[in-house]
Amino acid sequence: MSAPTARSLTVSGRIPAGIRVEVMDELPEWEDGNVAILSTTGDAPHAIPVSTAVRAGPRRVLLALALRRRSLALLRAEPRVALTILAGGDVAVTAHGRAAVVAEPMRASDGVAAIALDIDELQDHGRPTFVIDGGVRWRWVDADAERADAAVRAELLELSRR
Repeated sequence: MSAPTARSLTVSGRIPAGIRVEVMDELPEWEDGNVAILSTTGDAPHAIPVSTAVRAGPRRVLLALALRRRSLALLRAEPRVALTILAGGDVAVTAHGRAAVVAEPMRASDGVAAIALDIDELQDHGRPTFVIDGGVRWRWVDADAERADAAVRAELLELSRR
């Protein structure tokens, strides 16, 4: 992964011109089960935790959303999204991009859609004054839900190899 650089970043008008932020060239790695925050727009910003975000390439993420999720309806109407990842290994990044449904329903679960996020810009929130030691981890307490999540994650990884 290349080192972040300071430069002006304007992402579809979300960050005003002239504001300096740290940007990255490619997504960092993070552990499975790390919670990420998916932000969509509608009448107001809408953010939800997701447990299935999988790095599918230097500038692509796959994740799964239940078909009943408001976030799915919102990203269909407005595909610009942001995914914030805070994880161990000093990962603190927001990926700005466009989302699209790539499988609906997924084979692993007929109530879930696979979503691809194609990343336009990567904002690095890391600073030399702190380190992110660990992110929020998702732990299933229901064995059936844990198996279903593992099957969805396996299918996302399979999709990421295509």
